[in-house]
Amino acid sequence: MEIKKAEASDLCEIEKIYSDARAFMKESGNPDQWGKAYPPREMLINDVKEGNLYTVCEKNEILAVFFFKIGEDPTYVKIYDGAWKNDLEYGVIHRIAVSENAHGKGVSKACFEFAFSKCKNLKIDTHRDNIPMQRALSKNGFEYCGVIRIDSGEERIAFQKCK
Repeated sequence: MEIKKAEASDLCEIEKIYSDARAFMKESGNPDQWGKAYPPREMLINDVKEGNLYTVCEKNEILAVFFFKIGEDPTYVKIYDGAWKNDLEYGVIHRIAVSENAHGKGVSKACFEFAFSKCKNLKIDTHRDNIPMQRALSKNGFEYCGVIRIDSGEERIAFQKCK
């Protein structure tokens, strides 16, 4: 698997992967995390422009997409019912989505390993109902730290992995 920065020409394929991910989440008992249209195209375009959106590819096929950036995330400033493991600079992972034909191929592990190779202090959050993601996080060395609130005010459970 190859991980590279997403390009504008990848957007149609990326949007299909997010559509697949929303359907998978709904089938897995998590219909509310991304609703019917998250993430919006404008967000993806901006992520590509800023160089923070990545694709996981194999044989010229995009298997997954995710956001990764080193630096502070405003939604991670306050954490409730727990604490972050440290206050050091960190990388943040958001919006991991795997195409329907790539489940079980270790794609999320590849995303986590890539991010950890760039920054040995990672933070990520997910919806309480996103059990598959919680399992993937636990399996890949992330530890539960507490609860954060996203921009809409909704709660998400937060995890961290550090060296």
